[in-house]
Amino acid sequence: MKVLVTGAAGFIGYHVAERLLARGDEVVGLDNLNHYYDVALKEARLARLEMHGRFRFVRLDVADREGMAALFRHEGVERVIHLAAQAGVRYSIEAPEAYVDSNLVGFGNVLEGCRHHGVEHLVYASTSSVYGSHTKMPFSEHESVDHPLALYAATKKANELMAHSYSHLFALPTTGLRFFTVYGPWGRPDMALFKFTRAMLAGEPIDVYNYGHHQRDFTFIDDIVEGIVRVCDRTATPDPDWDSNAPDPATSSVPYRIYNIGNNRPVELTRYIEVLEQCLGVEAERNLLPLQPGDVPDTYADSSLLVRDVGYRPETSVEEGVRRFVDWYRDYYGV
Repeated sequence: MKVLVTGAAGFIGYHVAERLLARGDEVVGLDNLNHYYDVALKEARLARLEMHGRFRFVRLDVADREGMAALFRHEGVERVIHLAAQAGVRYSIEAPEAYVDSNLVGFGNVLEGCRHHGVEHLVYASTSSVYGSHTKMPFSEHESVDHPLALYAATKKANELMAHSYSHLFALPTTGLRFFTVYGPWGRPDMALFKFTRAMLAGEPIDVYNYGHHQRDFTFIDDIVEGIVRVCDRTATPDPDWDSNAPDPATSSVPYRIYNIGNNRPVELTRYIEVLEQCLGVEAERNLLPLQPGDVPDTYADSSLLVRDVGYRPETSVEEGVRRFVDWYRDYYGV
């Protein structure tokens, strides 16, 4: 297939593009290479992708309406995996306009491109943050998610609603994937594992929020990619059992689906740090702090829908996943 991967220089986008190329697909990779974090890391990911003859990079912002329309018009992609977004819960408090531009305007441009150019299936990134103030565990796609705690989560919930409207109006198959705390090699420097590793190797203290007591459903990057690719290959279809008198948010009478992709094994942050200490051979100096504004206290994915529909469940333990990240970090930075 010919697949457009937006955010191809990003953490998840890079891994997805690499996986598609490895199996023989043609990939158009889009990214704006913004300065939210180290551009050199993004360029290093792209350099690896450009070693493949079936990869073409387009530097473009998804919020550029004319540029996106021209891209869809000229490329003739069959499927779209939309991973470009302004990420980060805390940054959305500081710079809300970046989230409106990228996550709302940009997603609208992607939907329009898919609508007008016969895209067979749009798969897009949502987030576990949409569960917001929910405390019923594990988080299920069958529950409503109307109480986000940060603008980032609100934009992702909006993406799910926007996608449904296009599935309804234009029969565009769309699938949203709620990712749960993704980590692994080539990860984002603003994420906890990357920040902890860098600080600990430098002999600096680490900031541990909520005093280390919150739990996260840490999900290794390879598991996320496997889920994305399997879902992309399974075009969303209407749910024949959908009942308008008791509407299920996870499905619809139109070609629309929502899935969690999480490890289904939440781990307390203190345990996550202990595993990192063992892998690095360094004891962390911990600066214990309260929970940050906008953060969800705990996450725990119900992955049963993903298992039922695509036959896949994330499996990588944090012990293996953290070790593989540390191996990559030491190699990449020469530590």
